[in-house]
Amino acid sequence: MLGPSYQREILWRRLTEDRGALTRHLAQAGSGLPHIARAIGWIREQHHEPLRVADLARLAGMSPSSFHRRFRAATPATPLRFQKTLRLQTARTLLWTRSESVAEIAHRVGYESTSQFEREYRKMFGASPGRDTRGRGSPARA
Repeated sequence: MLGPSYQREILWRRLTEDRGALTRHLAQAGSGLPHIARAIGWIREQHHEPLRVADLARLAGMSPSSFHRRFRAATPATPLRFQKTLRLQTARTLLWTRSESVAEIAHRVGYESTSQFEREYRKMFGASPGRDTRGRGSPARA
């Protein structure tokens, strides 16, 4: 999506910022970053599916404890928290752009319970999903 010059700029900034040492460590051989990236890709593509850390660890070729530790080092969250955040962000975009009900969007992003979705949405964004539905004015600020 980004051009090569933008990618290089982002990489350069990431490597030279305060936490650049962590980034350099993660990029080293043996860090497992390519395997974690594969698992992150799976979560992004299948965010609406139930998630089992043991299955992701197997996909990454790691033990569950090693996978969990390396995932936390590569992202600011656990695999389950990462999936939940992705689901809620996807739902928010759908609420802004689609004319579906809150329940339909909750189900589309993987929630079985609309009330659970509404609680987690309100906790993350500070507003009910109904407030962010298409046609209700500007979206609530996060």
